[in-house]
Amino acid sequence: MDDIVSEIEGYTFIERGRRCTECGEEFIPEEESQRLIKVARRLGIWSEPLKLRRKLSRSGRGTVLRIPSDIEHSLGLHGDEEVAVSKVGRKIVIEFP
Repeated sequence: MDDIVSEIEGYTFIERGRRCTECGEEFIPEEESQRLIKVARRLGIWSEPLKLRRKLSRSGRGTVLRIPSDIEHSLGLHGDEEVAVSKVGRKIVIEFP
């Protein structure tokens, strides 16, 4: 077993797992991952996943996705922020630089 180091929101976690000697890929047992999630939730840095269904709309030549007000308030958004938008598989990722 190897020590696998993970960093979440500035906190460093060490989990027990295996690391491939050829490619470096890390394999962490489910129980160990659940332990990390439980600790991170207690620290308030790992919340329950939030998935909401939204309908896209058109505006000019672009597609618009409205962000729910509770998410807007929790992130402290004002509506004039610049974001980075990328595509990962079939997911759209929105990041604040």
